[in-house]
Amino acid sequence: MTIQYRPWREGDDLELLQLWGDPESPVGEQFRGTFAPSVGSIDGDTAPGESWRQCIVAEDVVDGIAVPVAAGVVYETPLHSERLWSYIEVSRDHRGHGIGSSLLVMLRREAELSPSGVRALRSKVADGTDGAAFVASVGLKSIQRSRMVEVSAGALKLPVFEGEGEDAGSDIIMDLATGSVELTQLVGKYYRSVHSWDDPGELSLGTVQRLFLDDASGAHGAIVLRAKPASAFGGTVQPSRKGAIRAFAISYAAPATVEDAPRGASEVFLGHDPELDAADAAEAVRDLLSLIAHQHPVVLEVDESMTALTAAVDPLLASGGARRLGADIQVVSD
Repeated sequence: MTIQYRPWREGDDLELLQLWGDPESPVGEQFRGTFAPSVGSIDGDTAPGESWRQCIVAEDVVDGIAVPVAAGVVYETPLHSERLWSYIEVSRDHRGHGIGSSLLVMLRREAELSPSGVRALRSKVADGTDGAAFVASVGLKSIQRSRMVEVSAGALKLPVFEGEGEDAGSDIIMDLATGSVELTQLVGKYYRSVHSWDDPGELSLGTVQRLFLDDASGAHGAIVLRAKPASAFGGTVQPSRKGAIRAFAISYAAPATVEDAPRGASEVFLGHDPELDAADAAEAVRDLLSLIAHQHPVVLEVDESMTALTAAVDPLLASGGARRLGADIQVVSD
């Protein structure tokens, strides 16, 4: 086996995908989309509108013919900019020969030249895959774990709100436009609070909209759970303002990359006001989850940093009211 290395070229993806076949996990499928020609020369210049990226291909030379068998990429992102994303994939019949390790060494050398000055690498791997075994063997450590969970319809008892008839809870549970500034601000605030382990930096309203709420994000709608409105003039006077949002749920179509997702289920981003105390946050999340999963199953991505959501989901997993979809995903870093 004679292995040589070179920069990525247009057309490499077609040859490699044919050799690699199906990815080991949805993580691999997502990362494959980051393989592309390098952006940024040794002096750190990048093309307008493009982030710095270096991509390397490993070829096996047989009888003078070089065939791409592996690739590695390292790149900067404006979001979560404290580390560089990296990914390596080697064809199954070429694993165990040091190609992945060699690519990692090369990517680390490229990282020394990143325009931002950031050197640390991070990646994602699915439990039980060769990728997970590889990152463990090269000393990358898990900094966060997430799981995809399906909550069955009717798994939680509906909360009881004050009021009479159809109006009960109408001032607490509300549909909200995904373009709402109030919602956008809270989503950004929550996202930052549950990513202290990998600080996303300052999030503008436009960035939050683009990532989570506009049409391009796939958002279908939003529902919020508000605090009971109160009047500054006492209980006998009708409040003039709505209560603050305690929890929110944004629905998306269930993506094809979610393994075993039930037909008709929606993926939901469920969060809360991070200024709530732990008990109040857990109650708000549980109440809103019971409402959105009352008639239809929902799919949630649950990071271990999402303590309120974890408190709602773990008992359901134990009782059979929820199930894991696919393998757990780890974010790993130096």
